[in-house]
Amino acid sequence: MKQNSRRIIGLTGGIATGKTTVSDYLANNYHLSILDADIYAKEAVEINSPILETIKQRYGDRICSETGELNRQKLGKIIFNDSIEKKWLESQIHPYVRQRFKEEINQSQEEVIILDIPLLFESNLTYLVTEIWIVYCSYEKQMKRLMKRNNLTEKDAIARIKSQLPINEKVKMGDIVLDNSSNLGDLYQQIDEAIKLHK
Repeated sequence: MKQNSRRIIGLTGGIATGKTTVSDYLANNYHLSILDADIYAKEAVEINSPILETIKQRYGDRICSETGELNRQKLGKIIFNDSIEKKWLESQIHPYVRQRFKEEINQSQEEVIILDIPLLFESNLTYLVTEIWIVYCSYEKQMKRLMKRNNLTEKDAIARIKSQLPINEKVKMGDIVLDNSSNLGDLYQQIDEAIKLHK
């Protein structure tokens, strides 16, 4: 899977720490290919997909909207408050996401590829990458951003953050840490420096 001449960068961090800001900057300023785990996870549960049918069998039609699409808010309330259900759901979706990454990496001719994977460590996908970038910010900023972005209560935001490996643990395992605690200019400067490095 790994080819010495290629940089396959695993971009991860905590929920609402700023991964999308980083991946957008890399795509827009460096014209890099971004392979996004969230997009593949959405593909996995499209209407009439086998995985969505399996989810409906477990939770009933109430888990879908009137148009038949998965209601992510309802599903979130189940899985972010029940670790057993979360593990079950991941066991359905992660194999699909893993396969999509492998296909795209194998087909790509790019020298540098970004894999945007929020659960890089949790889903055991580190073997796909040649280096790991962690997007970090303080817990307080993370909570504030998450509550605002997803319109969550403090309790729901805490449950979502706790469902992931703590950001401080991820930082220890990263090759590069991008600190998103200050302003965008500071973050972009860190990205510029990181992209110039070669392993």
